[in-house]
Amino acid sequence: MEAFTLQAMAKVNLGLDVIRRLENGYHEVRMIMQTVHLYDELTFETADEGIHLQVDRRDLPGDETNLVYKAAKLIMEEHPVSGGVKITLKKQIPMAAGLAGGSSDAAAVFHGLNRLFSLGMDVEEMKRLGVRIGADVPFCIVGGTMLSEGIGERLTPLPGISEAHLVIARPDIHVSTKYVYENLHVEQVVHHPDMDRVEAAVRGGDMDNMCYYMENILETVTERKYPEISEIKTRLKNCGAVTALMSGSGPSVFGIFKTAHQAEMACGELKKQGIAKDLFVTYCTNRGCVEKPPCSDGE
Repeated sequence: MEAFTLQAMAKVNLGLDVIRRLENGYHEVRMIMQTVHLYDELTFETADEGIHLQVDRRDLPGDETNLVYKAAKLIMEEHPVSGGVKITLKKQIPMAAGLAGGSSDAAAVFHGLNRLFSLGMDVEEMKRLGVRIGADVPFCIVGGTMLSEGIGERLTPLPGISEAHLVIARPDIHVSTKYVYENLHVEQVVHHPDMDRVEAAVRGGDMDNMCYYMENILETVTERKYPEISEIKTRLKNCGAVTALMSGSGPSVFGIFKTAHQAEMACGELKKQGIAKDLFVTYCTNRGCVEKPPCSDGE
């Protein structure tokens, strides 16, 4: 089979609540996850044997510690194949940014190897294996708009969001997901995000109400330690965002705008202010992984 390239989409959280800490160390969550049109590219081709991972960044591991390698290894253990695979990863989604870049890359491996070796895995099998790689992987395998519960493995499809345009801003700071969850003392939390109202607004196509009720409980930890998060949220709103929220455990923040023009203007203003290391204008999409169009330059 000839080589082919898949685009692995990033995600943001349209609200995130943590219900409780589980005995196994994971946290029970209730959140709405949304795929956005910001992606990494993974090219798949057969090899004589083994797993060969090529990356385009020096700070990105190309060995067995990479989730791409872990996903390929798991799949090939569950479905022994004749020969090996070469995977070339081209990064665009910022790393450790709360945008599920690593999880989306791993999700693309399930689609890629399934096609490359004609494994016959259905989506349910891919999701079942994917959660062994990471809690966000099952969502990234499917993509779209989903209510995510449990540790992230229980997914309920929701109507897609078509009118939202996003500006994603990542400040030049590193946020440890482990630190955030360890310092979120759920039993002491008085106010939780009203995820029922967010879900109802999404189901009703009511973007104004969705934006009004969107909250991320992890901001109570991250904003306290990193005031840059609050500052970016404020500046996005000052630039016309209906709302602004941190994605995941951070540090990325996104603002929702009603038109692409508003989003472009806001992104330009934030670039002038120099408040973020990375800035992207994007929109919601309904698939977590798609094939790169022919003759596409990847932009």
